[in-house]
Amino acid sequence: MNPRPAPPPAGPPPPRGGAAEAARKAVGARWGWCGSPDEAQRNPGSDAPSPDSALQASSGLGIAAALQAGSEHPLAHAILTAAKDIPDALRATGIKAEAGRGIQGEIDGQAYALGSLKWMSELGFDAVQLAERAAAHQARGHTVSWLAALGVAPRLIALFAFGDAARPESLAAIAALKAAGIHTALLTGDHARSATAIATQLGIEDLRAEILPAEKARTIEALRQQYGPVAMLGDGINDAPALAAADVGIAMGSGTDVAMHAAGITLMRADPRLVMDAIDISRRTTTKIRQNLFWAFIYNLIGIPLAAAGLLNPVIAGAAMAFSSVSVVSNALLLKRWHRASSKP
Repeated sequence: MNPRPAPPPAGPPPPRGGAAEAARKAVGARWGWCGSPDEAQRNPGSDAPSPDSALQASSGLGIAAALQAGSEHPLAHAILTAAKDIPDALRATGIKAEAGRGIQGEIDGQAYALGSLKWMSELGFDAVQLAERAAAHQARGHTVSWLAALGVAPRLIALFAFGDAARPESLAAIAALKAAGIHTALLTGDHARSATAIATQLGIEDLRAEILPAEKARTIEALRQQYGPVAMLGDGINDAPALAAADVGIAMGSGTDVAMHAAGITLMRADPRLVMDAIDISRRTTTKIRQNLFWAFIYNLIGIPLAAAGLLNPVIAGAAMAFSSVSVVSNALLLKRWHRASSKP
């Protein structure tokens, strides 16, 4: 008998495998960077260190959109949305993603790179001229990406700032996790200044910023050593290794397919409050399983010897076994009375 009730469409779906047991045990929660940066702010005229007449207006955005075409990264979605009205879309070839850094490709024989300031520095760019401008965006919690032309005459073309406002649901989710005694941590590849602004809004004290995807899995292990079982929430491609490394990975239904395949639980809505719901229903389900196993064991421990000794009439013994099954099913059906905490105002 599976005591797991059928969840409502808006709630967390049934966890697969051992995810329910792992979620029940989770005492430390790694809070994945799951914001939806759908507000792309850009000003290539003022943000470009060397304005070029051929790269004004929508050209920088058009180049960025060509590089991000087909990408499932949240920042790519923001760029593609902002560029949807640009006519005569460019086409990029030789696109290559650099994990935790950015993406590069060629357009009409010209190589371009779009990514973090750290990557731009690795490519040999001096971004001192834009440091103040980037700092202003990062102080507001914006994620900053740079667009550069590579080759014989490398140059920075534009700066893109992506707004990540903390949603009320996120604040409620963090508060619920803390109230349950679950430690929360924010892991992100974003610049420390941007991440600090968001962590402050969310009320998260444990911040690990500027972490590459490969480092996230190691950080999960470090959190496990310090706090015990770890639940990981993520929605991006870069979150997949950490989702797989966590005791229970929780993916957003609005996230990438890679993240959902790596996770053990997928939330049907992009609502982080459902994390606490998933943990709560997992704990209640495990409790019911243990209750049923306990009473079934006690029941058989007493009933089988009596029946073997001939002290029970076969009719009574059969009725007793039927009653045992009914009691187990009835106890499991009590889970239908469970209500989502996230549905409360």
